[in-house]
Amino acid sequence: MKRSDINRLIRAAEQCYRAHGWALPPKPRWDVSDFGLGAWREFGLVLVNLAEEPEYCEKLMYAQRGMTTPAHCHRRKKEDIICRWGRLAVRAWAGPPDQVGQQRFTLPVNHEPTDVVSGSVIELAAGSRVTLVPGVYHEFVPVSAECIIGEVSSANDDRHDNVFVDATIGRFPGIEEDEPAIAPLVSEA
Repeated sequence: MKRSDINRLIRAAEQCYRAHGWALPPKPRWDVSDFGLGAWREFGLVLVNLAEEPEYCEKLMYAQRGMTTPAHCHRRKKEDIICRWGRLAVRAWAGPPDQVGQQRFTLPVNHEPTDVVSGSVIELAAGSRVTLVPGVYHEFVPVSAECIIGEVSSANDDRHDNVFVDATIGRFPGIEEDEPAIAPLVSEA
């Protein structure tokens, strides 16, 4: 991923957060990913790690229409994915998508148990959330032109806890340095 694209996405996220009243901490911990696929407009996500404690984690994320966070699950992390501004489509599966077919399962959506068919889409309006437990596969993509997405979870381990359907996916991008960084990424710390 080119550093100029990372810088561009950080600036776009900052502008979107500011326009919608989201203040960032004094030294934001930025994380920008193309998931190692080299096509951030199709597979990309901008994150700010707000809290990373042994017991819990909070992230504020930003994506543009078409930027999908590819299907994955977590081994240990339980999380709420929250649409903070815009509209967000979350596709969920009861287990590995190639194994569960159209298996039905229950997901909490806005704390209400909701019957879901594996592979179906839950569309979240601003303020809405879905709760995902370990082993539930999910991907998400903005429906609106831009989207601010929250994540509140149990402990976060981006290096070991993500299981992507596409085994070629890497959580952190390789970086092509074509201009100076405007901010270091968490993967560079």
